Amino acid sequence: MTTLTHSSDTLTRDALAVLQPGFHGTTAPDWLLRRIGEGLTSVGLFGRNITSPVQLAALTAQLRAERDDILVAIDEEGGDVTRLEVHEGSSFPGNSALGSVDEVELTRAVARELGSRLAACGVNLNWAPCADVNSDAGNPVIGVRSFGADPALVARHTAAYVEGLQSAGVAACTKHFPGHGDTAVDSHHALPRIGVDSATLHARELAPFRSAIAAGSKSVMSAHILLPALDPDRPATLSPRILTGLLREELGFDGLIVTDGIEMQAIASTYGIERGSVLAIAAGVDAICVGGGLADEETVLRLRDALVDAVREGELSEERLADAAARVRALADWTLRVRGAASGPGAAGQEGTASGIVSPGDGSDIGLVAARRALRVTGAMEPLKEAPYVASFAPVANIAVGDETPWGVAAELAALLPGTATDTYGGANGAAEVLAAAGERRIVAVVRDVHRHPWMATVLEGILAARPDTAVVEMGINHAEPTGSPHIATYGAARVCGRAAAEALTGRGA
Repeated sequence: MTTLTHSSDTLTRDALAVLQPGFHGTTAPDWLLRRIGEGLTSVGLFGRNITSPVQLAALTAQLRAERDDILVAIDEEGGDVTRLEVHEGSSFPGNSALGSVDEVELTRAVARELGSRLAACGVNLNWAPCADVNSDAGNPVIGVRSFGADPALVARHTAAYVEGLQSAGVAACTKHFPGHGDTAVDSHHALPRIGVDSATLHARELAPFRSAIAAGSKSVMSAHILLPALDPDRPATLSPRILTGLLREELGFDGLIVTDGIEMQAIASTYGIERGSVLAIAAGVDAICVGGGLADEETVLRLRDALVDAVREGELSEERLADAAARVRALADWTLRVRGAASGPGAAGQEGTASGIVSPGDGSDIGLVAARRALRVTGAMEPLKEAPYVASFAPVANIAVGDETPWGVAAELAALLPGTATDTYGGANGAAEVLAAAGERRIVAVVRDVHRHPWMATVLEGILAARPDTAVVEMGINHAEPTGSPHIATYGAARVCGRAAAEALTGRGA
């Protein structure tokens, strides 16, 4: 047993301070407000909490009324992973599109505008950007969330994104350390393993994180992955060797270390969330992200009590928990100071108010500009003049992306060519069904990572054999050989990517 040097109340407040929980609803529940009063310092927001920028600003103001320096975090990568525009699709292309353009100033400008919109709604911590090098083209969870497969490209764009986001007063959280790009398993479902040697990891996976740290990233998110070359026994989130030895001591990172969702199966099914949280804090983590799947008071109390009990039983150092809580409060203090500077004399608006809020489709069009720049067209065709038939081929969405957010080109084409017809197809459908539904209309086939889905490639092949004038729009990783008349690669499925593709198909681009 350890001898506690602080009161039980201090210990409980520190345990609450290191949690970043979610909740249900578009207003803060009473239990969450009570826990903020007891020491909770962070809250995580998801798509279920957001209906509009104005509603989000009211929610964050409600939270800030309880604690002025509360960290309000969100998983807003832009592109395929959006919470701010979960029901509309993002106004910003994701990392793959930005990496394909490869202009760091454009990436910095997109991140700055995204950060400005978050700040105007009262969000001050973004669990972004992804710094993963997508070296495995079959990766089921990263894909277009990555800037690309080249470590140097990913490194320079990660740094630019961090700089742009934080220039708007929103703390960046560079993820998923030490790199989730070379995995064939989604850590939401199981524990991935990267079997390459240490030299490869240092040269490839770690390069973007070095750049993010040099750019001043305020936080880093750990990955639930096993890297035997670094630690053969524990996944990165629970590994002192990786978090303390590598990230803190070798790479010199002094900011906040946040876990990926602790309820993800890579941790929960092996260690359990309570044990996993204790091991994570002991390994060097400062904040436990939870709430994507478990978003209730009971979860918060379970984790709080697990941490308090671990200190009392000598399993977790009281000093380590206090240090973690201090790092959380230090970041909260930074956001408070930045917000104060932004709302001073001459500032355009204040965080968490209706002033300065930009709704989807309004304000800066930097996202659409970037989406247009990212577009790659192979082959040629006469612009569509009549309403086509859009066949969208939908793979099962990974949990990070979710299935709430619309994607594709049908809605954007319908706005330009009224009468456009569409349907969505899955693995049980064949080319004959698409051809019958299309009739005499020109077909636009919309795919997503066709190289990863043999059923999709087979159906597409059948359509093209019968109708070689079919246009193909790839909204995922552009890895397969281009087919179609033409083939259009958007490098992501954000709303603006769909609009850019529709403009190209109709010849109505800017």
